[in-house]
This record gives sequence, structure tokens and C-alpha cells, in this order.
Amino acid sequence: MPEIAPIPLAQLTTLRTGAAPARMVDAFTTDELVASLRAVWAEGDRWFVLGGGSNLFVGDEPFDGTVVRILTEGIERLASPHDGRARLRVQAGHDWDALVAYTVDEGLAGIEAMSGIPGTVGAAPVQNVGAYGQEIVQTLVEVELLDESTGEVSTVPAAELGLGFRTSVLKHHHGSEPQRRAVILSVTLDLAEVGHGERPIAGAQLRAALGLTPESTVTLRWVRDHVLETRRRKGMVLDAADPDTASAGSFFQNAVVSPDFAATLPPECPRWPVTPDLDTPVVIPLAAYDGLAPAPTVARPEVKVSAGWLIEHAGVHKGFRLPRSRASVSTKHALALTNRGGASATELAELARFIQGRVLSEFGLILQPEPVLVGVEL
Repeated sequence: MPEIAPIPLAQLTTLRTGAAPARMVDAFTTDELVASLRAVWAEGDRWFVLGGGSNLFVGDEPFDGTVVRILTEGIERLASPHDGRARLRVQAGHDWDALVAYTVDEGLAGIEAMSGIPGTVGAAPVQNVGAYGQEIVQTLVEVELLDESTGEVSTVPAAELGLGFRTSVLKHHHGSEPQRRAVILSVTLDLAEVGHGERPIAGAQLRAALGLTPESTVTLRWVRDHVLETRRRKGMVLDAADPDTASAGSFFQNAVVSPDFAATLPPECPRWPVTPDLDTPVVIPLAAYDGLAPAPTVARPEVKVSAGWLIEHAGVHKGFRLPRSRASVSTKHALALTNRGGASATELAELARFIQGRVLSEFGLILQPEPVLVGVEL
């Protein structure tokens, strides 16, 4: 097992918190990654895997376990069974934005609107990353998984991952364990071969973000460049010279609430209906089946509301910080909590709890954190 001298996690995470763990392993190949994880699991050690560190909030005390760094890289181009499309099998440790840049260079469409998202390819399906109307669920074919329960490697179709809004069966949600404890080894995407010429943009959300009309035609390169610039203005592209980018991106999730609760919020609060699952199976015990199926019930769709709007209208403005704290709300984006230089996890957690308290007091809603919390509580 390729064990190394542990590195402080503050140097390996974008929120810049965390001491050196008890043990650290670097895995540069799939074989090393599989062998390392199997060894850790056999020993019963506490563990977590680390890619780009952009969705982790790590506590100040050293993690008493093993951190496995996924450093595998590589893109393999495959034939697609669909005309005009190509498949890419990408190693889990490959940088996500480097993959997006590759697809644009190759004239492959489907993930260009997700330019500038930090992190690694293996982390993308875990929370079904997305931006401006594109989500990985739209192009994901399958993943190669190593299951903790069996230690076996298997290829799992995207349909079995429970991909939803920033979630999957693999995600560690705040306060709960993932439905399936496994590590992604590789990801396969199916992308459209559109070349380098101009073409209309189908997504209304992306067109709105880029100031395009339905008739506008632009290249993949134009979309990537303008998405990067849009994200940069929000402090969402990593830049060592910009302290607003020392964050985990959006720290709080947009809340999904009932229509009745949404009606209690101010009408100007941005909200979007969540499409209900119309294909939920109905199971009727054979002994109770009389030849008739019950009439389907149509549930009122839940509503997604803007956490950023709630934060700002609870009195927590961009750039807000508690007295003598080195943690701050981003000056560009109310959903991002930032480390302004040397902030401890304790300081960031205090700010997060303050924001939760303000939103709860004003609107009766508890915001849930987006990043995975390791050794820290809110």
C-alpha cells in the first residue's frame, strides 16, 4: 500500500481547514486504489477518499484514520452505439475541468456548461454535479465501483445510482450514511459530436446565463469561455489571488419544501417546482389483488427555494463575518462561506450556525450544508 507522510488537509481542501490525518495513502493507478481500499477495509480503519477536496469541510482535530488520495488520471475514447455520439471512459482522479476542456477541444458537447467546477471526475456523479441546466445525469452512462461491503469491482449503470438534484445513492448527506458505500473508480460519459462550428444552444437556463436568444449560434469554446467568466465573477473559479474562492462552493443547499410551506415565504423569494416522480411503482400483494389497480394519485410538486435569497434577506449580507473571525461570507456569492486566511474549522462552523439560526428565525427553515463534514458538527 503506497503510504506517504500525512499532509495537513488544510493544504488539500479548498476551504483550507484540517490537520494531518493519522495515515495517508496515494493511489496513482486503479490497482493501487483498489488494493489500498481493500486493505483499509480489512483492517477496520476509519477512512475517506480525497479527490480535489472541493466538497469537504474538515474539522481542526487530526482525523484518526486513513485518507486515500485518488490520483488516477486518463481519458479513453470509445465508440458509442448512437450515431453522432462518442463515449469517454475517464479515471476517477482526473481533474473535472481538464475533462471539460478536453471535450471542448474534441468538439464533444454535453458538459461544457459545467466548466470551472472544481474537483475530480469521480466525485461528479456522487452529487450529480450541474450548472446552468446541465447535469452529469444527462450524459452519464455508467460508473465502475468498488463496493465496501464485498470488496468487489462492478460496472453500474447510471440508472441504478439514484441520481437527483445534487444527490445519489453514494452521497454522504448531512446526518446520514450513503445508501451504498462504494468508491467510484471510473466514469463513462456519452457526448454529442458537434465539432467546432457555431450552433444554437438548447437550454433556456444556459441561454439566460449567457445572454443568448433561441436564435443565437455560438461555438463550444465560446460557451466554455463565457461560463468560466461568469463563474469567475461569482468567485467560483479557484484562484489563489482571490480569497472568495477559498470555499467549498455553495455551502448550503437550496431547500426543497412543500407547496404549503413555500406559500409562507415572501412572494419575491425565488422558487422552482420540483418535478414529481410519475413512475413510482405501486405494489399490490397478490392475495389482495382483485383485478383492479387503484387510481393514481397526483401529488402536488414540491418547491425548491433559493437558499442564497433566504440568507441575504435574513440580514446576512455578502462579505459578512462575525467579530474577530477569519471566516466570511463571500463578497460575491451569499451561499459561499470563505476562509479569509488562517480561519479554523471552528470559526467557519460558528459562521454556518449563525446563518442557520438567522434563516430559521426569519423564515422557519433549517438550511442543510452541501459539503461532506468530517470531524465537525453544525
